[in-house]
Amino acid sequence: MKPKDFENLEDEFELAKIDSSGGEIISTDIQESTKNLDLDKDYKEVRDNLKNIVKKGTEAIDGISLVASETQHPRAYEVLATLIKSVADVNKDIMSIHKQMKDIKGEKEQPKVTPTVTNNSIHFVGSTKELQDLVKKKLNIIEGEKIDG
Repeated sequence: MKPKDFENLEDEFELAKIDSSGGEIISTDIQESTKNLDLDKDYKEVRDNLKNIVKKGTEAIDGISLVASETQHPRAYEVLATLIKSVADVNKDIMSIHKQMKDIKGEKEQPKVTPTVTNNSIHFVGSTKELQDLVKKKLNIIEGEKIDG
């Protein structure tokens, strides 16, 4: 028999429940959809937090940049460089969580499709007189007349 303080721990930690009468294990089913909802919710929260950090970091960079340019103090430029690097790292983290989500969900990258290019250029080498004769001949053939020549 379990103490009353520990009765709800199986539910809280999603553990298998033990039937107190016969000692049988009753498995608890964790629904896959619940896991996916939690995963999507956490992903969105992390992404929003990182974007907020980038936004605030960008505002801080603007402020520190003004201070550094006005004071011309080396420490201000050092702080500015560190802040720029930190914001760049957070941007890399945003891209990293995208890749991690694809790995977790099992999505494969779509192969890049290169568009096929059809070149319909026609090049004529000859004089303008020859080109005119050729065009007239083609027009007359289309109209049903045939010119000898």
